[in-house]
Amino acid sequence: MTELTLRPILEADRPEWQRLFTAYLTFYETSRPQEVYDSSFARLLSGSETEFKGLIALKDGQAIGFTHYLFHRHMWSVENTCYLQDLYVDPEVRGTGAGRALIEAVHAEATQAGATGVYWMTQEFNATARKLYDRVAELTPFIKYNKPVG
Repeated sequence: MTELTLRPILEADRPEWQRLFTAYLTFYETSRPQEVYDSSFARLLSGSETEFKGLIALKDGQAIGFTHYLFHRHMWSVENTCYLQDLYVDPEVRGTGAGRALIEAVHAEATQAGATGVYWMTQEFNATARKLYDRVAELTPFIKYNKPVG
């Protein structure tokens, strides 16, 4: 019997977090310089209420996935809302409940923090993940626009 453990990301998780984050970026056909890895990991460990937080999923002690999330203000409520920015599970263990457990853990953190809810985005072609998302959340009609600076 395999055991799934979820916990906050720790300093000692850096090598496995970097491996997982690299695989996540590769899935989305992108990469980032080392300084982004360094900055992002420091944010996860900062402990600041206004910075990203992270959870790591361990199966029998091995890192198999992560999520990054952020609490932020929302103009339509007094309470904060929670943005789940990144969610990744190693392909060989997808379908075992790890992704759902990570989403539910972020939702529990949001509930404990008094947030109004948790939201996230994914690419339209991400069919595997969308099957899970359709089971655990409500698809909204919003469309994302992006206008780069520079």
